[in-house]
Amino acid sequence: MLRFSYSRRDDGERWDLSGQLSGPWVDELRLVWRRIRDHANGTPAVVDLKEVTFIDEAGERLLAEMHRSGAHFLVTGVEHKHLLANLDGDGSGTVRRRMERLGGERS
Repeated sequence: MLRFSYSRRDDGERWDLSGQLSGPWVDELRLVWRRIRDHANGTPAVVDLKEVTFIDEAGERLLAEMHRSGAHFLVTGVEHKHLLANLDGDGSGTVRRRMERLGGERS
């Protein structure tokens, strides 16, 4: 489950996410993100991911889309920091992909 909230401030927009950015919640957030950002007129957006506990591949693609549209992220934890550092790539360098490759090699 994902919970997210949105607020508009004088200095821009703030998005606070909590829980799992995965499954159907990704599509729901994408829909709201696009609807609001279509009317943002270049307003800066800050997305707080500090309370996100899991991000699946679809969630990673949404974060990449948000990043390309100019969003700035607040994160904690090595995996989330590494994920954000690799948003411009193809995703093969993320910690999760590396772990999946390691797990696949052992099978």
